[in-house]
Amino acid sequence: MSIFHAIVLGLVQGLTEFLPISSSGHLILAPWLFGWNDFVDITNPANGLAIQKAFDTSLHLGTLIAVLFYLRADLVPYVREGIKVVVTPKKANKTVGRRAWMFVLSAVPAGIAGAIAEEWITEKLGTPAMVAISLMVFGAILIWADRQVGTRDVDTFSTRDALLIGAAQVIALNPGTSRSGITITAARKFGFSRDAAARVSFLMSVPVIGGAVLLKLAKLAKDGIPDGLLTPMIVGIIAAGISGWIAMWGMIRLLRSRSFTPFVMYRFVAGFSVLALLATSFR
Repeated sequence: MSIFHAIVLGLVQGLTEFLPISSSGHLILAPWLFGWNDFVDITNPANGLAIQKAFDTSLHLGTLIAVLFYLRADLVPYVREGIKVVVTPKKANKTVGRRAWMFVLSAVPAGIAGAIAEEWITEKLGTPAMVAISLMVFGAILIWADRQVGTRDVDTFSTRDALLIGAAQVIALNPGTSRSGITITAARKFGFSRDAAARVSFLMSVPVIGGAVLLKLAKLAKDGIPDGLLTPMIVGIIAAGISGWIAMWGMIRLLRSRSFTPFVMYRFVAGFSVLALLATSFR
């Protein structure tokens, strides 16, 4: 894999992981659009898959670092009180501690579904046409939910929210749906303000991305890094981390005065463009 490709894919991952436009979908569309074959090994398909999974691990590690850094002021009390509520409950701020575990609980539905259906998802979903349709369909659902009046803040996040918004996160296993997009959609439908919906999505990303990264790192440690991939992985981590932080910072600033409409418009333009390219046999 070239360093240039690693930078581009890292930037794509970081920018699209937290914006409601689908990181998995864009990581499929970018190589397809440019004709890149970094993860294709005709003589040994298993090797190509190993390279893809290893590089995917580095990109998610980059976005995990980004969200941990961006939300550090929120996460420190959540971690501290979350541990206290289990170890020394009498000294804990039970409200904060329990809310921390609610965010952990929100990752369970997607974690179980991903573990069970990962192979099927890889084989059956994720074609450019499916990604394009998903971008438009779930974009329309987001704009519908964003019309709801919402005044709730993150402090009202409950067990019900964890289960329902966490269940919605399962749909994001389909490339093109967008994990941040579907969680923001559900949060807006359940009455969260735009700013709070984005923050809920960011906080929910920590356990689900963190859990996935830990599992992937464990497998990578067992199997080893494919030859020649270490430098592209490091570059991917850096690119995804920086662009991920910029995406979170920019979206929160935007939502203080605007709606999610610009992201929905982008989803429709991207979806129609991909379908048009497929119709003309450009790719």
